[in-house]
Amino acid sequence: MLFDGRGQAIYLFDRETSSRPRCYGACAAAWPPVLARGLPRVRGSVRDELLGTVRRRDGRRQVTYGGHPLYYYAHEGPGQVLCHDVAEYGGTWLVVTPAGRAAPA
Repeated sequence: MLFDGRGQAIYLFDRETSSRPRCYGACAAAWPPVLARGLPRVRGSVRDELLGTVRRRDGRRQVTYGGHPLYYYAHEGPGQVLCHDVAEYGGTWLVVTPAGRAAPA
């Protein structure tokens, strides 16, 4: 599974079939996008060639991995994975593997 530098789990939204984000409004309040300030950095088993960014409608840059826009779950703390394989906002939320795919449900 992927975690950020603070230990927060990182998710993808299976409804997004391209790198263009579709999670806005109430969706983004529950599932905040992983945003980039400058160039995102990788550590551990994360593959640099899979890392990227995409512009959101508000102009902010959202981090992508393996072509998937990345998100947090708003009600998790560091080291917690509470919402893997959760159906919400018209799709399923899944944690991301270092290979850039959704972890098995």
